Amino acid sequence: MSTALTGIGSAPAGAAAWAPKPPPMTTPWTDQVPVDKPLPEYPRPQLTRPDWSNLNGLWDFAVTGRDAGQPASFPDQIRVPFVAESALSGIQRKITENDKLWYKRTFTVPADWNGRRVELNFGASDWQTTVWVNGAQVGAHKGGYDSFAYDITPRLGGGTNTVVVSVYDPTQTGGQAVGKQRINDVQPHSGGGIFYTAASGIWQTVWLEPVAAAHITRLDMTPNLGDSTLRVKAQAASASGRSARVTVSSGGNVVGTATGAAGSEISVPVPNARLWSPDDPFLYDVKAELLDGSSVTDTVGGYAGMRSIAVAKVDNVLRPVLNGKFVFQTGTLDQGYWPDGIYTAPTDAALKSDLQAHKDLGFNMVRKHIKVEPQRWFYWADKLGLLVWQDMPAMDTGKSPATAARTQWEAEFHAVIDQHRSSPSLVMWVDQNEGWGQYDQARIANEVKAYDPSRLVNNMSGVNCCGSVDGGNGDVVDNHIYVGPGNTAPTSTRAAVLGEFGGLGYKVPGHEWFPGGGFSYEDQASVSALNNRFVGLLDSIRLGQLPAGLSASVYTEITDVENEANGLLTYDRQVMKVDAARVRAANQALINASKNPAPPVTLPTGQYKSLRVTTPGYTDKYLRHQDALAFTAVVDGASGALLKNDATWKIVTGLANSTCYSLESRNYPGEYLRHQNFRVRRDANDGSALFRADATWCAVAGTGGVRLSSANLPGSYLRHIDSEVWLATPGGGHAWDNPATFTEDTTWAVEAPWAP
Repeated sequence: MSTALTGIGSAPAGAAAWAPKPPPMTTPWTDQVPVDKPLPEYPRPQLTRPDWSNLNGLWDFAVTGRDAGQPASFPDQIRVPFVAESALSGIQRKITENDKLWYKRTFTVPADWNGRRVELNFGASDWQTTVWVNGAQVGAHKGGYDSFAYDITPRLGGGTNTVVVSVYDPTQTGGQAVGKQRINDVQPHSGGGIFYTAASGIWQTVWLEPVAAAHITRLDMTPNLGDSTLRVKAQAASASGRSARVTVSSGGNVVGTATGAAGSEISVPVPNARLWSPDDPFLYDVKAELLDGSSVTDTVGGYAGMRSIAVAKVDNVLRPVLNGKFVFQTGTLDQGYWPDGIYTAPTDAALKSDLQAHKDLGFNMVRKHIKVEPQRWFYWADKLGLLVWQDMPAMDTGKSPATAARTQWEAEFHAVIDQHRSSPSLVMWVDQNEGWGQYDQARIANEVKAYDPSRLVNNMSGVNCCGSVDGGNGDVVDNHIYVGPGNTAPTSTRAAVLGEFGGLGYKVPGHEWFPGGGFSYEDQASVSALNNRFVGLLDSIRLGQLPAGLSASVYTEITDVENEANGLLTYDRQVMKVDAARVRAANQALINASKNPAPPVTLPTGQYKSLRVTTPGYTDKYLRHQDALAFTAVVDGASGALLKNDATWKIVTGLANSTCYSLESRNYPGEYLRHQNFRVRRDANDGSALFRADATWCAVAGTGGVRLSSANLPGSYLRHIDSEVWLATPGGGHAWDNPATFTEDTTWAVEAPWAP
């Protein structure tokens, strides 16, 4: 239960009644935010207690110079926990490195808390936070993404108490972890690119909680499927010599209990465990009790999922395996920004909605991109069943971090790991991204793996991009390819993942953050074009990249963000741009294909073959060259020798990729079938890397034949249309990309040569 508090900060003398500012865009939840108690849900689902008091709501507020002391007056009011830059806060102003934020409110402690310690909790505050109670400093914290708490009992009075909080947030000028935040105008404007409005100050729930002097501070829970146990460490304060009893139950029925020293690992039996997965995100209830002899001095609740994550050889390819089985991880880049609350979702239902959208679209994974969400976000991921890749928020781009910044960043990374290590949904830590603030990649990856050996580690997402340096270790090799999907190959030690791809753009009139200012990696002319192109990318991964060794893909992105217009939903979450049923079916087909992967398609190298059209009504036509261009033509026994030679190709090992193929002309040895400006032609090998790539084709399974995908434009196929042969892309905007009979036109039967 949440105990009601009295003494919320009253409006300053002469101030107008508080009201939120108009946001650039309204979400379905903008007008559902209470003034006095926003985000009323208990904020820490994996360590629950019945008594607590929510301090969210109106606080007195002031902004001073960065070096100023506590101001004499607080002229404004802010709705906590929304950042000062946001409309929902009621402030909506630009905060710079020269500013300091000040918050103040009063409260009284409920009488039935007498005899217990009182802790003041902050879900997160960005960035340097100092807290006073009744004029005495009770603590100071650096970090924008981890929670912190202070025992304020010694500072409490018997009646009304006053809490004052100062926050200094230099954003990208300070060297700390900032993710995508940049100091920009808070009103919509052109530019900004892939960086967004800063989020300064308190941005997660603030609350009071009574605890015993000796009490549990954290539950570290790690499932062990090998011996059907849940390994639990009940971390505790002032609990020397005390024991902890942990009980796991389901539907009110106890399935296992065990007792051990507080802070030590306790193995709780979970026989015949029902395994957690995206298909069945089953959660067990957990209760932990702190014991003084036989007396219970503290009790907390929580939950756990029984699952394992690892990398293992599957058909001789290294893959991530969930509960010992490979399932392709298909997800999106989720940045967690809101036009009304910026870093803070307006309501818990809103926080859940983005994850629910992933499920509705058939995704089984989400990459939380260089932001760390509140624990309730992880609760919804755990409950709904989504695999989570959690990025550590990056420091500023293009800089080598100073020693102090490195020390702080690593300390904050450890704190983030500790606070979320018990969520079954979280399966991979992503240390760094595209070289932003990069340093010591290999060392950091090893340290993260040692600190949390129960999860996969990605030393660098986008190792092929932007000057990033691959540490060479970790569990995956991760490329970023726009539009993609490209070719990412596994190694003998790392599985292959596509950490970012896509970025297909479509602007919805009336739902743009800055009308006319949006950008994408590839604009689409219509909703129909967007659907065809996006589903084509998913199909390409299923048909080409999955069999070639790719194990996961992250589409950019789930929603538009400010001037990025490449979301599957608009930034205001009012419009789903894509056909949910089509996308869901494509994702499900991709996931199903990974559960029963087809063997790679192979062609007979060193042999002459002819490629026959499989499109109904045209099956007497073959691929041939004429005047250096590729066409299809009818070939039969009565055809002349020249036509038969033109329709015969020698299949050789791919000039640019040994796992793929090249097609050498029968009557022009040394000349190959290649694409150039989308038209397919026969040209002499000039030895260049571009030619070799243009003349390399990767075999993909097709009904009644084989499909040939471009090695350097994966997902684009050799296609005949109106007797001409083109490189065509599913969902593309050219005439030769026409969706009619696309699959049939790109499927070729490999047959005996007309000219042996």
